[in-house]
Amino acid sequence: MTLRAWRAGDAPAVLRAFQAADMARQTPWPIVTLKDAQGWIASWEGVGEAFAVVLDGLVAGNVALTGIEVSYWTAPEVRGQGVAPAAVNALARWAFEERGLLRLELGHRTDNHASCTVALKAGFRPEGVDDDVERHARLATDPGADLRS
Repeated sequence: MTLRAWRAGDAPAVLRAFQAADMARQTPWPIVTLKDAQGWIASWEGVGEAFAVVLDGLVAGNVALTGIEVSYWTAPEVRGQGVAPAAVNALARWAFEERGLLRLELGHRTDNHASCTVALKAGFRPEGVDDDVERHARLATDPGADLRS
C-alpha cells in the first residue's frame, strides 16, 4: 500500500467508490459522473492534503488531512483487509514527521463501528462524543498503530 497525490486520471476509481450507498452520503454533492469525480479530486486543491491510497497499482481509497483533522475512505472491495488503518497510520506518520504536527483528530459517526475500528487500529484514542460524532485523537508522542489484524 502506498500513498500518492491524486491525479485527474483517478476519476474513474473515485466514481466507482462513490457509487456505494454509504459513500454517497460522504460528499457535499452527488458524484454520479466522471466530471463530478474530477471535481472531487480538484476540490482538495488549497483545502488540505489528500492522497490516493494505492494497493497493487489500483486506487483503493483516500486519506486526507485538513488542518489537524484526518479523513479517509476505502473502496468497498478492499474493506476489511486492513487498508484503511494502514493508510491512516501512514498519513499520521507523514503529518508528524513531515508537517511537524503534534496532534491529529479524527471523527466518525457513532453508528459507524467500522470507522471506529479503523481509528483505534491506527492509534487514535477515543476522546468523547459530540452530538452523533465520536472524536478520537493521536499525539506525535503516542505509541504507533497496531496493524497486526
